[in-house]
Amino acid sequence: MVLAIGSDHGGYELKEFLKSILIESGYEVKDFGCYSQDSVDYPDIAISLCKELQKGSFDRGILICGTGIGMSITANRFKGIRATLCNDLFSAKMSRRHNNSNLLCLGGRIIGKDLAKEILNIWLTEPFDGDRHLRRINKIDDEI
Repeated sequence: MVLAIGSDHGGYELKEFLKSILIESGYEVKDFGCYSQDSVDYPDIAISLCKELQKGSFDRGILICGTGIGMSITANRFKGIRATLCNDLFSAKMSRRHNNSNLLCLGGRIIGKDLAKEILNIWLTEPFDGDRHLRRINKIDDEI
């Protein structure tokens, strides 16, 4: 699985932590920035990553800002992007099983590293249930 990851300054520390875990686990990871804790505008990172995810350049993406809210709002403006903001394990699981989420958003100032690591693991490994859930996802994409 090839993953894209990006953050603003509020999510930089968590992004670097998760990126190292992903690489150690054998994932191919493309970092869309930011590359320090210097202030940047989250939409710039989200837009760059989402355009590439939309093209199929990556299997899934991860975006992190202070709360995860700004990244998820921006990402969900793109057709075919199903960004989910997860602050707990159940949301991560259901975002994959029922919504076939292809972009995980996290709040670097909201959750700790251990919880973020667990959320990421669930989000990467949970399958999509398909069936009636696919029908619902297709309705969303057909309207955008």
